[in-house]
Amino acid sequence: MIFLLLVFLIIIITSIVIVSALQVNPVEVIIENEEPIKILFVLEDDEKVLFTDVFIYYPVSGRGALFNIPGNTGAIYSSLGRVDRIDAVYHEKGIDAYRKEIETLSGQTIPFSIVCSVDDFSTMTDLLGGLRIFVPYPVDIQADNGSRWLLPSGVNNLDGDKVVTYLYYQSPEESSGEVQDRYQNVMVAFLAALNKNLSTMFLEENFKHYSRLLSSNLEDKDLRIVLETVSRVDSERLAPRSITGSVRTVDDKSLLFPHYDGELVKDLFKQTVSSLVSAVDTIYDRIYVLEVQNGTTVQGLARNTSILLQGFGFDVLSSVNADRNDYQETVIINHIGNDEVAKNLGDIISCKNIITEEILPESAGMEAESRVDFTIILGKDFDGRYVR
Repeated sequence: MIFLLLVFLIIIITSIVIVSALQVNPVEVIIENEEPIKILFVLEDDEKVLFTDVFIYYPVSGRGALFNIPGNTGAIYSSLGRVDRIDAVYHEKGIDAYRKEIETLSGQTIPFSIVCSVDDFSTMTDLLGGLRIFVPYPVDIQADNGSRWLLPSGVNNLDGDKVVTYLYYQSPEESSGEVQDRYQNVMVAFLAALNKNLSTMFLEENFKHYSRLLSSNLEDKDLRIVLETVSRVDSERLAPRSITGSVRTVDDKSLLFPHYDGELVKDLFKQTVSSLVSAVDTIYDRIYVLEVQNGTTVQGLARNTSILLQGFGFDVLSSVNADRNDYQETVIINHIGNDEVAKNLGDIISCKNIITEEILPESAGMEAESRVDFTIILGKDFDGRYVR
């Protein structure tokens, strides 16, 4: 009996050792393989989502992209079994179900999640020495409950309380898109602050004061590795993105339904990740300006295509009719000689017909300065999403 017990004990110990040896740390695998790091960041207030960002960082190039997920993004969510806002998933089912729904929406695997309450984010802001945020105009607004929101204009180093004011103040002149831009500004400033405190924050004896303010699906040692890695992002050249769509009322709720049944969102994530991995520097140097012309008889084609391209971060100056309506082939005219961005633009709509125009010198005057970077003339081969 003793002999059998010893054999049984040896088998159990050996099995535990083998299982432990075979376990793979996902953080170590991603870092060693130099894969893009994808993090879901949720800022919550009273267990409800204030804003959600998906942050993607590619360590090789030091480039990152930030995707804002509006809380009113609508769809049929399997975790709820109904049409609703996406932030209802977080409120009712928790962070894991919420992350899975955002994975479905984006078409990406997002292995890591970080949740922070507004109060803890305020404390972390003070620990980081404040967040540098540009406020375009002075804020002096009286809230309905009698409180007053005050912010100075210009580039300010906002402490925790002022960051909360920046997140919460409500101006009647602001659109919902401008509010989402404010949330994006806070995340960009937060990543810049991590970089600024890189030499001190991630010391083992210091990081515990930060990690207690964050809830994550990572252990503390892995969270420290991930945050230390992504804090090296070039925050000045982040590529902020947001979901675009049409707003419809369902069950008395105003929901944002992504264009093309959500396929545009997946394409946006895919294109951005590909750009980060390919390290095409010129894509993120600035926002490129387009003119979209409708060379067909299809009504509204240029306007709808403009909305599509704005979702990919381009600025559409105008959407107009072309000089004629019998274009058979879609063409992209490259006015600035930037072949990389022209190709990236062509990849979005599957257009290989790209013409590079002669670059005019700066001495050409105002006419040259007022020109757009790229002109797209839509032809009969364009089905509203792709060139077929």
